[in-house]
Amino acid sequence: MDRDDFDLIVLGAGSGGLAGAIRAARHGARVALLEPGALGGTCVNVGCVPKKAMWLAAELAELRQVAAALGFAGAPGALDWPAFVARREAYIANIHASYRQRLGELGIALLPHAGRFVAAREIEAGGRRLRAAHVLIATGARPVRPDLPGRELGIDSDGFFALRAAPRRVAIVGSGYIAVELGGVLRALGSEVVLFVRGDRLLGRFDGEVSRALAGSMQARGVQLAFGHRLARVERRDVGYRLRCTDGSVSSGFDELLWATGRAPNVASLGLDAAGVTLDGEGHVAIDDWQATSAAGVYAVGDVTARPALTPVAIAAARRLMDRLFGGRAEARLDYDMIPTVVFAHPPVGSVGLGEEAARERFGDAVRCYRTRFRPMLGALAGSDERTFMKLVCVGADERIVGLHVVGPGADEMLQGFAVALRMGARKADFDATVAIHPTAAEELVLL
Repeated sequence: MDRDDFDLIVLGAGSGGLAGAIRAARHGARVALLEPGALGGTCVNVGCVPKKAMWLAAELAELRQVAAALGFAGAPGALDWPAFVARREAYIANIHASYRQRLGELGIALLPHAGRFVAAREIEAGGRRLRAAHVLIATGARPVRPDLPGRELGIDSDGFFALRAAPRRVAIVGSGYIAVELGGVLRALGSEVVLFVRGDRLLGRFDGEVSRALAGSMQARGVQLAFGHRLARVERRDVGYRLRCTDGSVSSGFDELLWATGRAPNVASLGLDAAGVTLDGEGHVAIDDWQATSAAGVYAVGDVTARPALTPVAIAAARRLMDRLFGGRAEARLDYDMIPTVVFAHPPVGSVGLGEEAARERFGDAVRCYRTRFRPMLGALAGSDERTFMKLVCVGADERIVGLHVVGPGADEMLQGFAVALRMGARKADFDATVAIHPTAAEELVLL
């Protein structure tokens, strides 16, 4: 085998891997980037980007209904799904081309192969041996299904993007980001949707009131929520999918079944034992606060770790790591506190910081919450009773805001600025002293 020496080898060209490779190359490092699939990983190809495209289409479908209620002429029509998918795929192709151009300009060696450790900081890929002072594992994660009979039936989140029409009736198994996001999209585009939830709430890691507010809004839009359903098996009959639960109940007549039951890190083929890289109890690559694994010179970012599975988190962690390794910034690392996130449900959910339950667990009786529910103007004009929900979680005599949560239209766009304020240590008094922008939904957060 040939052997090539680099300063950095990156395994995986998803968001984190690309960010790390590009930042290192800009610092002058010689970089090899290994990716057997499409550039951009989950986010660009079967995640954030095509999901947001479908969400935007679904938003337009709902707004056409609102427009009709407000008096605009014309009956809303169905989405030309294949034509929209063509636009979506063209948009993604442009992203691929942009990445390739950037990698070429920076002199990054892009190898269309999977990599496997043969020793610490030595990788085998496509018949070549690559060696580097530093190796970054950024191989992401994949959808998983529960271990029960019939698990091979239906589709997962990857399969959702192969759809070319809205199924008539869809069963979605899950309660997290993917379940509520795809459930909302499908309902807005014309499907009858039933979410089968193992527990008693959606978005289990979010504030409880946020979860309940989202559930109410989804039900008002026609999504059926079946809580407490513990699946025993899934079957496929001529009349569609049939779901049997452990309590003996049966739900049937579904044209499509979508599994949204979590994701698992892509580590099986990496040969981590040869490098001395250890995993945590759930199979993620174990890292410290500096993204370092148990093997010297080997690091990991993104969904392959147990850190928040969010594209901007992987990007930020990778860039700070490369600033430390190659940019002379010895203290550069990502602070995982106060990370904002948006769930592109219908309506969207924006959250930064702690929910009330987590805050009370940490700070006890020092927690005070402020909340409001109101009808946003557009919905009120159209005769909708749906409420936006907002909540501030504050701590201490000075009421430092440790959590901010919004469920309602515009939550996705208004959250970023408020996240900056919370990172800077904003107090409730700072919000009170800020002049409101009227009439907006966001003003309610400074009027609580």
